[in-house]
Amino acid sequence: MKRPLTLVTGGTRGIGAATALRLAADGHDLVLGHVRDGPAAEECRLAVEDAGARCLVVRADLTDPAGVDHLFTRAAAHGRLTGVVNNAGATLHLGTLAETPVDVVRRVVDLNLTAALLVARAAVRALSTSYGGSGGVLVNVSSGAATLGSPGEYVHYAAAKAGVDALTVGLAQEVADQGIRVVGVAPGLVRTRIHQDAGDAGRLERVGAKVPLGRAGEPAEVAGAIAWLMSEEASYVTGTTLRVAGGR
Repeated sequence: MKRPLTLVTGGTRGIGAATALRLAADGHDLVLGHVRDGPAAEECRLAVEDAGARCLVVRADLTDPAGVDHLFTRAAAHGRLTGVVNNAGATLHLGTLAETPVDVVRRVVDLNLTAALLVARAAVRALSTSYGGSGGVLVNVSSGAATLGSPGEYVHYAAAKAGVDALTVGLAQEVADQGIRVVGVAPGLVRTRIHQDAGDAGRLERVGAKVPLGRAGEPAEVAGAIAWLMSEEASYVTGTTLRVAGGR
């Protein structure tokens, strides 16, 4: 049988890289988007290929509509897409909203919501039977912050991710008759570089003990949820977001 071809944005580090490896093990070929960390992208590509999958890595800035077009054009040249994991995101900053610079608020919303909307739009045009596609699955990676609000840390990020949850609900209904399932995953505290990159390398240890399960999650645990949502076992699941947050 022909192998599924899945595009993962932010696909070469953290949850994205873990998802790529899990999907490769499940028989997917991959197209992985990234924006700046070339060494991490190359390391991930080699690991995916070692798992037996074809892998194309594409550098693209998803906050630029031309970058989204470039990513999907390169993916189309690699084969017909059957799935998209809309994963790219970052908090960029920790602090109260009043003390968060305006340019940071705009950048966070642009990356975590506007870019996610543009990727979802492109995914529909690539997957939809109305546009000549064969159908497929779009997984939007949200955050537990979308319902917790993250006061004192990143309210702006939480608000953007709440928009992603709304995207999942509305778009799922819009494209259900076009062969596309739209689902979401909302990770909680996960052991990635997102906290270090925002300037708080110790957050995992400080906050992890407050999670009901007593620890931070691992990227592979989120990847497992994404892989299930993309599988035939989840064929009757759409328009909902699965929380993977250790009880928070």
